Parts: sequence; C-alpha cells; structure tokens
Amino acid sequence: MEKDNLLFDFTVDKATKTVIITREFEAGLSLVWDAFTKPELLDQWVAPKPWRSRTKYMDFKVGGKRFYAMVSPEGQEHWSIQEYTSISPKTNFKMFNAFADKDENPQLPGSDWDHTFREQNGKTTVRISIYNESLERMEKMIEMGFKEGFTMSIANLEELLEKLSN
Repeated sequence: MEKDNLLFDFTVDKATKTVIITREFEAGLSLVWDAFTKPELLDQWVAPKPWRSRTKYMDFKVGGKRFYAMVSPEGQEHWSIQEYTSISPKTNFKMFNAFADKDENPQLPGSDWDHTFREQNGKTTVRISIYNESLERMEKMIEMGFKEGFTMSIANLEELLEKLSN
C-alpha cells in the first residue's frame, strides 16, 4: 500500500527541550487543517484507542481555548487546556498546552505547540514542534508513552481522513 511510504518522523531533542513530529497525509490541506481545528473532528481521532476525546468547549481564535478530556473506557478523565496564541489559516497555528483539572486549572509547566501545514502533490505534511518549559516535563511526557499514544492517534486520523475523502 502506498500509505507505508508516507513520512513519519518523531525526534526528541533534549538540548532544546523540543519534540518535533513531521507527518505526511494522503489528503488535501483543507481537510487536514479541519481535522486539527474543528472539535467534532478532533474528538474522532485525538485519543489513542480505547480512550476517546471529549471537547467541553473550543473557540479556535487567537486567545481562544479548547478544554477537553481524554476519557478511558471506565470513564476516567484526564483534562487538558489549550490556548491558541497565533493562527495563520491553513498554514500555521500555535498553542500553549497544559494538563488541567476538571475545573480548568492548568497544571504548569506546560508546552508550546507549533503546527505547520504544507500541501504538495495532493499530500499534506504537518510539522508539529512541541517546546517544553522544562526538561523534566518533556521526559515525563515521553515516559508516559507520548510517542506511542501519538502514533496511535495519528492512525485514527488516517482512518478519519480516508473516510472523509471518500
């Protein structure tokens, strides 16, 4: 299958406290952008199965926030809050991400996410740079299985894009 040739690079740079993920998708830019910026689509892919994502609210604008939970099959909730700091439609958006409690109190330190989108020959490449305020937070994130969880979420996203493209 052609999908196996799609780029997926996951780099951890401890010196700069940054995780860089580059992923190519067999889908157009508008569709991939929507999958990252619309709550009804985010909730369909962002949690690694059997967990699911549930957005309580999302206001995709500079200064706006997304407050959501990763929900386990048993109903256990892990909340996160994301604040959008910069948006260039269909090209780039940046956000500050932090774990939170159910009352929206962020657990600092957090991380800065920078998403860049580029389409070429019908394929869209997304580059996500995640800068962590502390090395300890980044190492904890990696130890908690971030790469594995993110990889599973990306597989969900591929399924969703394929379904939406047909």
